[in-house]
Amino acid sequence: MATEQTQPESASQESEAQQSEAPESGEKPTEERKNAVTPRVSEELAANMKQGWADTERRDLEPVPQAEHTARRRAALSARFPGERLVIPAGRLKTRSNDTDYPFRSGVEYAYLTGNQTEDGVLVMEPTGASGHASTLYLLPRSNRENGEFWLSGQGELWVGRRNSLTEAERLYGIPVKDVRTVADTLREATGPVRVVRSHDAEIEAALTDKVTAERDAELRTFLSEMRLVKDDFEIAEMTRACDSTVRGFEDVVRVLDRAQATSERYIEGTFFLRARVEGNDVGYGSICAAGPHATTLHWVRNDGPVRPGDLLLLDAGVETTELYTADVTRTLPVDGRFTELQRRIYDAVYEAQEAGIAAVRPGAKFRDFHEAAQRVLTEKLVEWGLVEGPVERVLELGLQRRWTLHGTGHMLGMDVHDCSAARRESYAEGTLEPGMCLTVEPGLYFQPDDLSVPEEYRGIGVRIEDDLLVTEDGNRNLSAALPRRSSDVEAWMAELRG
Repeated sequence: MATEQTQPESASQESEAQQSEAPESGEKPTEERKNAVTPRVSEELAANMKQGWADTERRDLEPVPQAEHTARRRAALSARFPGERLVIPAGRLKTRSNDTDYPFRSGVEYAYLTGNQTEDGVLVMEPTGASGHASTLYLLPRSNRENGEFWLSGQGELWVGRRNSLTEAERLYGIPVKDVRTVADTLREATGPVRVVRSHDAEIEAALTDKVTAERDAELRTFLSEMRLVKDDFEIAEMTRACDSTVRGFEDVVRVLDRAQATSERYIEGTFFLRARVEGNDVGYGSICAAGPHATTLHWVRNDGPVRPGDLLLLDAGVETTELYTADVTRTLPVDGRFTELQRRIYDAVYEAQEAGIAAVRPGAKFRDFHEAAQRVLTEKLVEWGLVEGPVERVLELGLQRRWTLHGTGHMLGMDVHDCSAARRESYAEGTLEPGMCLTVEPGLYFQPDDLSVPEEYRGIGVRIEDDLLVTEDGNRNLSAALPRRSSDVEAWMAELRG
């Protein structure tokens, strides 16, 4: 951070008081929602800061590209909950340390229904009778120049940047917009049934304490989660964009692997992060840059280990687009560009399992079909290698292969890396695949460094191959297919990139 914020004494005291009121979750109410800033500054300076500013209102704005899609999504939500007030918050800034905040990422449900991603926003859908809703988007207006908050508040315009005016926001999102500082009082006075998406905004939940129930709110979240199971055209384009950028991020990593050998896994993490920030919003989740035995830890995100020739690098990473859709791709790469004989045997087994899993992804198939297809191939290999006693059917029935396969073979993907997690089992894990669903296929084999049940040469080897698939009318489309998967193709690809 380039500068440390300094405030006059009274403003500083006000900031401390506000932080002391923050909920234990780490949410920090913005100062604009509190009383006007009244710092101790000279009258001359205060008067000077009110004057001489150009009119920067933007009057030629067009709606955001997904405005028609968000309108359709709100209509579907309205039809599901007629006569009920629906409240969907974006969330608040959360304190990282002292007076610095984590980068803000909007609640998925809010962004999905509005296209807006700014902190403190709240979407309220008021019932218009037995059917239909009138939507209002509550946002913070531009910071006030009359009372000085634009330059004295920690969330003022001169500190964190210009916000859209409420009129500008209406043009962008196609929804009537009001000042969010009024929404809590409005909700306290509301009558009739109300549902809220929880865990994003403690102040909004407090205003609705006596009007909502956990069961009804869970039903709202479940419906919103199931809405996202099938992606629309806008979302499919975003998923494609995320995968394309992720492919380029993997290429970036291969080009610098020689430099990573001189440093650590963090060189790899930083290289991929650069691509994510240049072409998207961020990484979609903490990148797993696991070299050597770290590849046997499923969610290795410390990324502080060495990268050595002769070892494998398991890179599990995804770019998140500016509209918050993420890829989730894994490749296991030989650090020096060539698999050893044993590494290739294990890698090829995982590749065969993934091929079987991908072939099982099609409309009408059960969600678990691709998992079971991949598990069968891996189990056959484990029995063939003498690592577990067959027959294969016995191993599968008892789940003995899971000592080395560990995890499910895939999950839904979208605005969350594990998308649609609140959906009912019958709609997701025990459901049927439909065109427009996006999911991962990611089998793996992991031989822990301390696993005495396998020969010593296996220990410390972890392999996962993961791709992002779109279910189509006649099967599936691999959105990350530009990254090679066959072991010989991986070696040729790495050799070409490394020159």
